[in-house]
Parts: sequence; structure tokens; C-alpha cells
Amino acid sequence: MKIVLASASPRRKQLLETMGISFDVIVSDVDETIKDHSDPESIVKELAHRKAFAVMDKIKAPAIIIGADTIVVGDNILGKPRDDEDAKSMLKSLSGKTHRVMTGVSIIDNVNDYRVTHCEITKVFFKELSMNEIDGYIKTREHIDKAGAYAIQGKAALFVKKIEGDYNNVVGLPIYILGELLHKHFNLHLF
Repeated sequence: MKIVLASASPRRKQLLETMGISFDVIVSDVDETIKDHSDPESIVKELAHRKAFAVMDKIKAPAIIIGADTIVVGDNILGKPRDDEDAKSMLKSLSGKTHRVMTGVSIIDNVNDYRVTHCEITKVFFKELSMNEIDGYIKTREHIDKAGAYAIQGKAALFVKKIEGDYNNVVGLPIYILGELLHKHFNLHLF
């Protein structure tokens, strides 16, 4: 059975490649608008499921479809910044604080109509950021298309004092738990 990643994210693609899995990429193009801001865990699980389900409708062949969505939760729920000013505002709100990175993962077997959804949470501890650091980071353009307006795998690593949890989750795909879910629920052996 083929595996399909329902994501346009080059980071998710790269992380899935590190697992040694052969897969196709089909972009889901779902509306990521969040109507209810009350429960961040439910939000990322719902968005991940929407992405996987939208791609499932495009596939006729037997497949396991993987959808994912990541948000940053500090004082507010932070998705991807709209523009540079929004990114600056996000980074200011994270400065000197601990926040959570939450990634929802939804896996669907389109033959057996079997679905598993999980939310992985990693705590990230940011140092106090100066406006010069924030402005300099914005100039790198790394913040574009990143939840919380930063890429831990890039220059923003200099902002992170420590993390508690899965580093790959902060990048965009918790590959440890994904491997466990694929093995336990879909009998996919990675070794």
C-alpha cells in the first residue's frame, strides 16, 4: 500500500524521508481557518484530519494518508504569520517565555476506513529577545510559513534555551510517535 503525505511543507517531507519511507506528496489545499480558539489540541488534530481527509478524496488507489498541522501556543494560539509585522508581534510574545509547540498527526487507511489522530506537545523555552534580534531574524526570511514565526532548525535555534519533548515536533513532524503509530495501528515496519 502506498503512503501519501498530505502536506506542502518541505520540512515534513524531509523528516518523513529520514524515516526511510517511500511516499508521494499530495497537497491538501484545505482551509486552515480556525473558528473556535478554545482548545489548541483539538484544533491541530482537526486541521491534520482535514488535510488527510481532503487528500483521501483525491486518491483512488489503496493508500495510507498522513496529514499534519503545527501551532505554537504561548499567550495565544499562533499559526503562520500573515506578514513581517505579524511575525515580529509573535516573536515579541514568545520572548523570555516558555511556549508549547503542538503538532496534530492524522493517519488514514483509505481501504479499511481506519483512522488514528494524535497530538504531540513539546515545550520550548525562549531567551529574552531584543528588538535588534527580532528585526535581524525577520531579515533572514526564515519566519515565512512557520508556525510561531520561527524555524528551530535555522537561526532561531539561537533563541532556544532548551526544549522538553520531541525536537522534530517543533520542526513540524514528530517522527518518533509517527513511527510508533504506523507500526502499532497500520502494521508498517520501518526496520
